[in-house]
Amino acid sequence: MSFERIAVFGAGAWGIALANVTARAGRTVTLWTRDASAAALAKSRESARLPGIKLAEGIEVTGDIAAAAERADAVLLVVPAQALREVASAIDQIAPSGTPLVACAKGIERGSHKFMTEVIAECAQTALPAILSGPSFASDVARGLPTAVTLAAKDLDLSDRLAQALGSATFRPYHSTDVRGVEIGGAAKNVLAIAAGIVAGRGLGASAAAALTTRGFAELVRFGRAFGARSETLTGLSGLGDLVLSCSTPQSRNFSFGVALGRGEKIDEAPHGKLAEGAFTAPALVEMARARGVDMPIAAAVAAALDGSLSVDAAIESLLTRPFKEE
Repeated sequence: MSFERIAVFGAGAWGIALANVTARAGRTVTLWTRDASAAALAKSRESARLPGIKLAEGIEVTGDIAAAAERADAVLLVVPAQALREVASAIDQIAPSGTPLVACAKGIERGSHKFMTEVIAECAQTALPAILSGPSFASDVARGLPTAVTLAAKDLDLSDRLAQALGSATFRPYHSTDVRGVEIGGAAKNVLAIAAGIVAGRGLGASAAAALTTRGFAELVRFGRAFGARSETLTGLSGLGDLVLSCSTPQSRNFSFGVALGRGEKIDEAPHGKLAEGAFTAPALVEMARARGVDMPIAAAVAAALDGSLSVDAAIESLLTRPFKEE
């Protein structure tokens, strides 16, 4: 299968960016969004979530799930992690058996503690789960700036063919079969980016930021190994690469959310709070780590600050007063 017809589910900034990059790769693209916004987007060809970026010519916008899914050779699920189950379940009733469903969200489902491809496998049992993740900002991708990501599926041939279908001169998907490693990198880095933002918001300096990112990466690696991820994935684009990007710039919603917390803003009033996947992922990540005996003090401090069991200052102090030990 050549994956000539691609459906993109979700018309947020990342959904529009991936729709454009897929059209740029020469595919026929249908972009699904909720009924209430489909007509307006189809007319304006531009979203307030990605101002200044027009949808590429030829992209069909629809609010009809059936119209988007039944004709697609592959589906990109570009909805928030906590909404993925609902959308994947709806697609399961329509899409032909064996259709690849590519999760493009970075997170862990609350309650179930399932990764994105596990959610897909559970509620769309005839689909082929895959995951796309890596260091990428929607505005960069939409504008055609050079970006490299990882696209993973259990079957190497499937991941290769999907990468070929989406790839172009400026959007480079590297294919992999380490599905779990790619998912862990994307989920964990969001939590650690909140911590990096807190450091920046508190004005703790560049040295502290570098130490936080480095020690955060060590936590990501420990967690990844406990869940069977490959070392080369964790040190690659979807692990270290995405962590470095998300921990270094306000373009990251998780980083910006952390900056607001570091400056003393309330959690429910901080900008990007509702869009920061790390805020939803943090408690699940910490609970999963504890269940397997994985030490993740930075992630635990973030989770404690978010649930109110520690103030931001107390969370920082909990890290600064940890015992000295060998690296």
